[in-house]
Amino acid sequence: MLYRKTILAAIAATTALSAPLATFAQELPRNVRLVIGSTSTGGDTYQNSAIVADALAEHLGINVKVDAVGATEAFKALERDGRGTTLMIFHDQSYLGELYGRQGYDDPFETYVIGPTVAINPGNAYLASCDSPYQSMEDILQAAADGDRVRVAIQPGGVSEIGFSAMKYAASVRSPGSESNIVAVNTGSQSDKNQAMWDDLADVINGSIQANEQFTQLPADDPKCMRFVWITARPATLEAAPAEGMGDTTRDDLLQYATPNVDVTLGEDGPFTFDKEFFFLFNPDMDPAIVEQIDTALTEIFAEGSIQERQTGSFFIPNFLPSDEARAHLSEKRDTYEQVISTIADDAS
Repeated sequence: MLYRKTILAAIAATTALSAPLATFAQELPRNVRLVIGSTSTGGDTYQNSAIVADALAEHLGINVKVDAVGATEAFKALERDGRGTTLMIFHDQSYLGELYGRQGYDDPFETYVIGPTVAINPGNAYLASCDSPYQSMEDILQAAADGDRVRVAIQPGGVSEIGFSAMKYAASVRSPGSESNIVAVNTGSQSDKNQAMWDDLADVINGSIQANEQFTQLPADDPKCMRFVWITARPATLEAAPAEGMGDTTRDDLLQYATPNVDVTLGEDGPFTFDKEFFFLFNPDMDPAIVEQIDTALTEIFAEGSIQERQTGSFFIPNFLPSDEARAHLSEKRDTYEQVISTIADDAS
């Protein structure tokens, strides 16, 4: 009897000691580091992540700090921490970087756990100078078909390059061989791409509604005047933006540069579109209960509604999908862009 009582007491003591640890393992810790794949504290990744971090912190009663360390360091930090004290938010660059063979990028669907999506930046765009002979995507594709060389300034790899790949794909569908006339001018930041246009080193540049809309409002004879030729976002995404649009360009104005008014075709697969989506990435060893906690918290936050006001006020489109739905959606999206990228690579070889 004494032996039995001793065993039961030991079990009870062990249970009492392990209970707080079990609870801790199933919840986000008090202090969370949210790393992002950008080094800028003024860019869209930081802005979007800060909105989500603030909402999670308030809803769960924890501290969430956004840390702009850049993609390589963010992935490293995430790999080191399976406790839930380090989470990551990034966008489609997460998988596009791997598809383009960029150093430091692994397949995120195999290396990490893809978490919920939270927002879309509908601003990815391509622009030409106001005095350019290429005032539309139709002009650009026709010029390539006619044998003219069209120079497109991009930052190689990822979000900046995917639309360029689609241009080449569309050119190959329209006039096989003409895709070789659409050539990349590899640059760095947005200011570098802008300068390439102003220095007549590029005919078309990748830009964004947020960064370049101001230049589309300049007088036509201003050397820095630009015009949109293509906005890659789905029309449904743009239609969810505020009616006033951005700056002096209304939502209806922006829709004139998107599908179906601009057709960058993928052949039988229809027109190419690209929404820049932000989503969580988790360490694969993190307790699945923490993923569930984040999904539940964000479901409640988005149901309450105030986060959507903050997002749309910064020209983001609210786009919450819980983890399971997000993984399926983003995996399908990745497969589509892998086809585009691989086809262009085959054409170039």
